[in-house]
Amino acid sequence: MPGITGQGTTYNLPNYVGELFAVSREDTPLLSAIGGLTGGRSTTATLFEWQGYDLRDPDANRQRLEGAAAPDGEARVRFHANNVVEIHQESVEISYTKQGATGNRSTDGMPTVSVGGTVIPADELGWQITQQLKQISRDVEASFISGTYQNPTDNTKPRKTRGLIEAITTNARSTEHTAEQLTADDVLDLAQLAWDNGGIRETETRTIVVNSTLKRALTRAFVTDRNYREETRNVGGVDLQTIETDFGRFNIMLDPYVPKDKLLVLSLEELAPRFLEIPGKGHIFAEPLAKTGAADKVQLYGEIGLEYGNEKAHAILTVGANAPATKVTGITFDKKTMAVKVNATNTVKASISPLDATDKTVTWASSATATATVKPSADDPLTGVVTGVAAGSANVTATTKDGAKVATVAVTVSA
Repeated sequence: MPGITGQGTTYNLPNYVGELFAVSREDTPLLSAIGGLTGGRSTTATLFEWQGYDLRDPDANRQRLEGAAAPDGEARVRFHANNVVEIHQESVEISYTKQGATGNRSTDGMPTVSVGGTVIPADELGWQITQQLKQISRDVEASFISGTYQNPTDNTKPRKTRGLIEAITTNARSTEHTAEQLTADDVLDLAQLAWDNGGIRETETRTIVVNSTLKRALTRAFVTDRNYREETRNVGGVDLQTIETDFGRFNIMLDPYVPKDKLLVLSLEELAPRFLEIPGKGHIFAEPLAKTGAADKVQLYGEIGLEYGNEKAHAILTVGANAPATKVTGITFDKKTMAVKVNATNTVKASISPLDATDKTVTWASSATATATVKPSADDPLTGVVTGVAAGSANVTATTKDGAKVATVAVTVSA
């Protein structure tokens, strides 16, 4: 793995850059993948910059005549972008008792220590540091996606790295379709924007990043409806599902920190974590703090930001919001009693209140199926078709799925 992850032994404090990428791959897939691909990159300034360029469009009629003078000079303009590193700082404090208690046990092969009635990991300090690293990695993941850029001129506010949602401006689109209505064309039209601007050209790193709701929509649009068998591949140490599209095979990254109405199309090769190197200490490091009592206190510290490359290589889609549901308040029948002969049918009509209720699903039932049966009409599920079976009486009901409201009609069956 290239980058700074192998440099931890050159400092006088333990460094955890590699652990930050690997500690919670399922919970922080974006950080883990781009960290695994690049190893992270070091910076010596809180505001870091990068440049890029694009080439002119190819021209099939750019040939020159023999002996012609040299054409006028041309130059490509570089694009310039920047971002900041943000500070992540946590601490762990472990009492001497927790560190020194005896009574070692083994639970599922894990060494533990019993303190009174509490069983804790034998290396409590190491365990606590691991949990703090997980929490930092989750914070960084959220920042890399939704972070709002902030680079204050004084120390009254913290620096905040610019996340992808804010960074992607050229290929930003929206649709009135909700997640449930999302179509393959919605996604392909977005991918085409990134492709036409030079993005998603590398097979292994073209990736769609979504939350749970839009992941289900993608599965429906590209797998279920097309009978496509999902496959997986490993990107930067993270196992990702893939789907086949007009623009090649895309990785699908399920990320809990992407808003439910956002779909990101990313060229992962453009992304990299940037770390500020603290002289003699490293990038993400742990150091002991001054003692103030019968405990050891350790500080975890690091400054990290997102390099997102050429923002034109990415794209973002905002899907429509689901309309707020209108709840069912009641259900009534068009009659209170009805008669039907054996082997004949009659109908009863249900009305839902209010008229614009979102979910008008009802379940039909008979209290005595040996006397009368009921089923919804093929033309109108709010109309019940009652069939007489044997002479007698029964109650036919319709119960709403929303709110469990019930309407009842008394049925008399005659020979």
